[in-house]
Amino acid sequence: MSFRSAVVNAWRLSLLSVFWALVSALVWVRGHIRLPHWLGSDSREVAVRLWSLAWLTFVWVLLWGVVSWANVIAGLVLAVAIVTLLPLPRVPVEGRIHPLSLALLVIRLLYDFAVSSFQVGWMAIRPGKPPLGAVVRVRVAIKSDMVLTLAIDYLNLVPGTMVVELDHRRRLLYVHVFDVSSERRVRAFYRQVAYTEKMFIKAFERDSEWHPSPYHGIDDEERS
Repeated sequence: MSFRSAVVNAWRLSLLSVFWALVSALVWVRGHIRLPHWLGSDSREVAVRLWSLAWLTFVWVLLWGVVSWANVIAGLVLAVAIVTLLPLPRVPVEGRIHPLSLALLVIRLLYDFAVSSFQVGWMAIRPGKPPLGAVVRVRVAIKSDMVLTLAIDYLNLVPGTMVVELDHRRRLLYVHVFDVSSERRVRAFYRQVAYTEKMFIKAFERDSEWHPSPYHGIDDEERS
């Protein structure tokens, strides 16, 4: 056996040993350590809680303006205290994130933002009558409340559209459209909403992977 082969075999064995140790540690942690109740009941909810802790810690360090271990630790302690003592209502975390579809969605958002900004700007300075605006009703098939909120934020970020009301149970959006002066513009708006709906479903809640959270629909039960 050559020296090169020996090095390659030793590297492979070392890599396998590291992976085996990591997997064994994860199995042990999963079997012996119970997560706090406020942290969540499944991995997706835990991920959202950990993101909240990281974000609150980042905001604390940003407010101080100095990156130091003292500020990071103090921010983390404060974040844990806020999440524990002042918990927000539980938001069902459903589906799975698909990075490629999410990236395409962000690229389309930037494109729509640029095109719509130009259109709204031209409407403001062009001669003639002002554009005809109206509130248009549209139904979406997004199941998760969190994903629906993100989709509404998407529509609100694009100039020329603003969601003014939401029928939560029937998944109806009432959207103020800046210009509906022609049938072509109305069809363009519906195509935009249909594309947004399709891409959010592909990015977050495909039918083959989506399953309801234990807290799905809890707000509907409280309202009824």
